[in-house]
Amino acid sequence: MREAISDQILTAAGALFYREGIRAVGIDRIIEEANVAKATLYRHFPSKDHLVAAYLQARHERVIRSLQDVLDATMAPREQVRVIFDRLHDKADSPEFRGCAFALAVAEHGDSERVVSVARAHKAMVRGIFAAIMSRATSRADQAAAHLSLLYEGALATVAVERDPKAVLVARDCALAVFDVAASPKTSS
Repeated sequence: MREAISDQILTAAGALFYREGIRAVGIDRIIEEANVAKATLYRHFPSKDHLVAAYLQARHERVIRSLQDVLDATMAPREQVRVIFDRLHDKADSPEFRGCAFALAVAEHGDSERVVSVARAHKAMVRGIFAAIMSRATSRADQAAAHLSLLYEGALATVAVERDPKAVLVARDCALAVFDVAASPKTSS
């Protein structure tokens, strides 16, 4: 079965945007990589801004689906946190890994409300996944979820800058410590 034209364009554009950067990749290059006519690209995506937002939306759906799979798995909440960071480490331990696609897009294309909106929605959903996990372990889920989310984001940023995937393992260990503190019963003084 042949890939839909819009998916073909998104696949080509997404690979180029992530590998080389949004501003560095022109429409002509996307047309060449996707093997479509300019009119076809513009029929599916009226502007580069629309294409960038669609690329981020598709990436968002993949990432959230992966996180949701962990959330839906029958394992203890602490194990879910560990698995999320271990999966991130697996991704980060690749020469193609450049960091968070959403942060990269906002850094390059932050003047676009479409792009910023998709990035913010993505970050909120990641926080929501951590909140759902933590709500199974403690009544103090919101604060712990905010901490876990920042550790996740910090790991992405650190790997992007330092090119060392071990940063994700450090973040994982910190996340598990945050989990343990948040999930432990409060002691009275």
